[in-house]
Amino acid sequence: MILALTISILMAGGVYLVLQRGMYRLVLGMSLIGHAGNLTILALGVPRWRAEPINSPLDLAADPLPQAFVLTAIVIAMATTTYMLALSAVGYNDDTRSKRAARLELAPLITTARNVHPLPEDSARVQRVKAAEADQ
Repeated sequence: MILALTISILMAGGVYLVLQRGMYRLVLGMSLIGHAGNLTILALGVPRWRAEPINSPLDLAADPLPQAFVLTAIVIAMATTTYMLALSAVGYNDDTRSKRAARLELAPLITTARNVHPLPEDSARVQRVKAAEADQ
């Protein structure tokens, strides 16, 4: 149960970080997803708890294949992480958005009411609203 919870937390954290903006978060998220995959392989590779691989009868010996897969996956994940970190360091200032575009993207979230102006009293809309209020 604890192993399943750990795998779930690693996978959820990895997916959350992959969906964020930023290369370092993407790299960290991919690493977390890789660790969750490694734990999944180890959990599925052991059908029942077995004895230690040395000094035990052959029928109780642990299967070394899942450990070999995980060891290979760790080496591949380390190489991939190193490559992605190198790419993020080289492309750190390679942002395609300008500062003005970034401000305009956040413009719907700004609620300071800078562009709000009251309607003049003689406008047609104000007259319609007043007439509707008077009828009620």
